[in-house]
Amino acid sequence: MTLWLLLQTTPDASVDWALFIGRFHPLLVHLPIGFLLAAGLLEAGRRWGSLSVERTTVGWLLLWSALGATVSCVAGYLLSLGGGYDTDILTEHQWQGIGVAVFSWLAWAVQADWTGQRLARLYLPLLTIALVLLGAAGHHGGSLTHGSDYLTQYAPQPIRTLAGAPDRPKSVVKPITDINQALVYAQIVDPILQSRCTQCHNAEKAKGGLRLDTPEQLKKGGEDGPVLLAGNSLKSAMVGRCLLPESDDDHMPPKGKPQLTESQLALLTWWIDQGASFDKRVADLPQPDKIRPALVSLAGNSPVDQEQPTAGSATSSPELTRPVPPANPQAVAALTKIGLLVLPLAAGHNQLEVSAVNTPTFSDAQAALLPALKDQLVWLKLGNTPITDASLTQIAQLSNLQKLHLEHTRITDTGLKSLASLPKLEYLNLYATDITDAGLTTIATLPALTSVYLWQTRVTPAGIAALQRTRPDLLISSGTDSRTLADFSKPEPTTTK
Repeated sequence: MTLWLLLQTTPDASVDWALFIGRFHPLLVHLPIGFLLAAGLLEAGRRWGSLSVERTTVGWLLLWSALGATVSCVAGYLLSLGGGYDTDILTEHQWQGIGVAVFSWLAWAVQADWTGQRLARLYLPLLTIALVLLGAAGHHGGSLTHGSDYLTQYAPQPIRTLAGAPDRPKSVVKPITDINQALVYAQIVDPILQSRCTQCHNAEKAKGGLRLDTPEQLKKGGEDGPVLLAGNSLKSAMVGRCLLPESDDDHMPPKGKPQLTESQLALLTWWIDQGASFDKRVADLPQPDKIRPALVSLAGNSPVDQEQPTAGSATSSPELTRPVPPANPQAVAALTKIGLLVLPLAAGHNQLEVSAVNTPTFSDAQAALLPALKDQLVWLKLGNTPITDASLTQIAQLSNLQKLHLEHTRITDTGLKSLASLPKLEYLNLYATDITDAGLTTIATLPALTSVYLWQTRVTPAGIAALQRTRPDLLISSGTDSRTLADFSKPEPTTTK
């Protein structure tokens, strides 16, 4: 009754209760799996004489299996309302799940003598059918989430043959030996999409009605319209979604999934800005200085080989492999002692990333420890901490700093001026801070800056448009409506006297 009243009275029109409850399905479904498997194993052990188990114990397991399967079916149905799943596989999975619930209830009823001794001999067949359906439902559930070949995708060919799977397709993406002659879409863009996006946007699972597995589907877009606007990556949803904070529900790939590396995102952005051609080669397109390191890093390799979002994949930037002395062990120990993560960015190199992801109380006083790593520290993540402008005077001493996260901190325009002394800063995240248009003056002077994030700050569309005119090379993500920003970007009309 309480849940029903909550569903009826919620004032938030953006809440989708069906999907909210449905998304508990992956959690709930593990309950009947565990209980039913345990019941089957205990029953087998009891009958073979190798276990001394009371019938009531198995009965309780079957009861919880039936209850769990029923609740999971309800949640699974609500989750399916969100769409984006292969209809045939979804239907099979749905009925198999219902079958697990039904046969679990029947097995429990017979085992508990609710039906009398006349049906006792049906107990084992009912339990066996429930277990078989459980395996089938689990397999199809995995197919819905990961694709129909998720079990056999990496299996040796003999196992694929035994399983009735087709022969492993030979890769059509050849290693890139001459980067200038590489087909931009087929050999660079598509492998990135295959490694990061098509798990959820393919022929069998098209989340949001969107498929990214073929050029035709990519051009078509999804339920929310086109995701690719040739010539304008900033207005292309397939890039915009990737630039959102990972905690944002609209961020892609979803949180917990392998994320695009900076090089991969740069290559997608470059391809779209150059017209999103599906047949041109690298040599046919202009190559800005900032994209050349990412292109050079692909030479002699398949793009798929570089898909892992590890620190090593960031070495396309020359600065990240430039020789620097090893970090002072005492300085590293001082940072780890207060809870900061200190991680190497690439094997065999001394550049470091420092993150306060596990230290939400990181303070201005503790920021004084950072300059001890001024040569090695290139990525710094201090988002969601209470630091103020005082910390920025310490950060300003990190002369090799390239990436800086300051989202959800207490910094202001005044403190931002300290960052003007950072000659190599390429990425700056100011999401949910009190930065105003005055702070954009400092941002405009950062010579190496390529990306700045200004969601939920106090900057205005006019300020952002002015910054974009001053720095047309700068990728600005602000959440500002594109039409509004375009209006502010228009030149002022001339007047005649």
